Amino acid sequence: MKNSYEDIWNDLHKNFALNNKPKYDEWLEEFESIIANVETEIVDLGCGVTGNNTLYLLEKGKKVVSCDFAEEALNVVKTIKGSKILKFDMLDEFPFEDNSTDLVIADLSLHYFKEKDTNRIISEIKRILKPNGYLFFRLNSTNSTEYKKIIENGEKEVESNLFFSKNMEKRFFDEKDINKFFKDFKIICLREENMARWCPDKIIWKCAAQNLK
Repeated sequence: MKNSYEDIWNDLHKNFALNNKPKYDEWLEEFESIIANVETEIVDLGCGVTGNNTLYLLEKGKKVVSCDFAEEALNVVKTIKGSKILKFDMLDEFPFEDNSTDLVIADLSLHYFKEKDTNRIISEIKRILKPNGYLFFRLNSTNSTEYKKIIENGEKEVESNLFFSKNMEKRFFDEKDINKFFKDFKIICLREENMARWCPDKIIWKCAAQNLK
């Protein structure tokens, strides 16, 4: 069944792509020693139109499968030399075998779901990761200016820290939330950083976790 937000994301990606080319920031540099030892295909979940993680990993000589449910995002990412794309919705079962990858990247792609769906998605990530494999991810923080404005504007709170804002649901995390959702992982990096890719004073969590099986 088609995700109700697919058209919204296609429009966002299409507009962004008009004036931007794939590029990356350097948030993965901190984990370079781990990435260097990855031999399997790396799964880039919700790769988005920027293709930032795919581009970085390919330049490091890694094999990557870039995943998104938005066709417009994949149309841009597939222009990156050496890219491999896969269209699927994270609300569905992941099209990967059990224990099939050493590393999953989920960059700003896990904070759009209700709690039950978030838990199921994390379970799917855990399923496809090899024992002791890694998940690197970034998430919206409750310390972000965006969160504070949502509270000030009285926008609809669907669940605790999940709001309906700008035509879609968006979740914000505090440290307690992260420890709750990723309780079956060993957290090896967890801190807040400023990231101004989409808006000023965007505070996000930068996280790395190891799969415990």
